Amino acid sequence: MASNRALKVADRIKEIIADALESRVKDPRLGFVTITDVRVTGDLQQASVFYTVLGDEAARAGSAIALNSARGMLRSEVGHALGLRITPSLEFIQDGLQESAAAMNELMFEVARKDAELRKAREGAKPAGEADPYKHTEE
Repeated sequence: MASNRALKVADRIKEIIADALESRVKDPRLGFVTITDVRVTGDLQQASVFYTVLGDEAARAGSAIALNSARGMLRSEVGHALGLRITPSLEFIQDGLQESAAAMNELMFEVARKDAELRKAREGAKPAGEADPYKHTEE
């Protein structure tokens, strides 16, 4: 479990990087990037920055290259803004949340379709055998 300080530092890094991407990074390869999460180690020396990119695979690849090339400048921005003794190193990781959500939606639609097929098959169905399949002792 992360400490309270690490969570606060992670939130602050998320804001700093988002602002810097909007105002300072002028790389044309950088697409519409959204910083989704930042996780910092307990000793505050490494930060994993999770991001998503709106667009196709080419936009994602170009944005990954642009983020890695701007890593030093972004780390410098984080260092100046935080004022910590040690500035955390940054690692950019593409967030797979969109792909997993799309896959989950596909599975849910498939289940709904199969349920509808089953419901349709049950409409005119009658039980096999007698109406009362239990044995009764005659009195």
